Amino acid sequence: MNIFLSGLLMPVIALFSCAQNDNSAAGKTDLGINGKVVSAVGATENYSRIKTDTATFGTGCFWCTEAIFQQLNGVLKVTSGYTGGKVKNPSYEAVCTGTTGHAEVIQMVYDPAKISFDELLEVFWQTHDPTTLNRQGNDVGTQYRSAVFYHNAEQKEKAEKYKAELDKSGAFDNKIVTEITKSSAFYAAENYHQNYYN
Repeated sequence: MNIFLSGLLMPVIALFSCAQNDNSAAGKTDLGINGKVVSAVGATENYSRIKTDTATFGTGCFWCTEAIFQQLNGVLKVTSGYTGGKVKNPSYEAVCTGTTGHAEVIQMVYDPAKISFDELLEVFWQTHDPTTLNRQGNDVGTQYRSAVFYHNAEQKEKAEKYKAELDKSGAFDNKIVTEITKSSAFYAAENYHQNYYN
């Protein structure tokens, strides 16, 4: 699985690099993701008849990884937003000041019968640099921190174990600085941030 994901994700990461930012949300309509109909704000068809879970990851700029997670079989919905801060209903402009405490994140609803939290973590670790503190590429600030915002004790345990194993393995040249924190209020980002590369 690791080799497969590495081979699959490297070209995708290059394609969706945050250095690109010439996309415009204007004129976006419904898009097909994972065989589902997804609107420009990430709403999908009704999936209330299946058991779902939620995962929330900070990987720097949410544009960069939103499109990658949308392509994974079993991920039903991906919403770009903000969490981990102290201000209610923050705007993008406020979050960018670095004073609200929020991180830019993607929050996913997924079908654990099709994709596990472990598999989502594997993609998480491979789609950003978890060794740079409050920075991803040219994006600098606490809002761009690497973070797993866990929703239950099992997610916390898995994230901490995976992080420790990666550090021990020497997979990265530097120590992993990813924050593993209990999830708090999540605020969806403005519509123009949703489905940015789709």
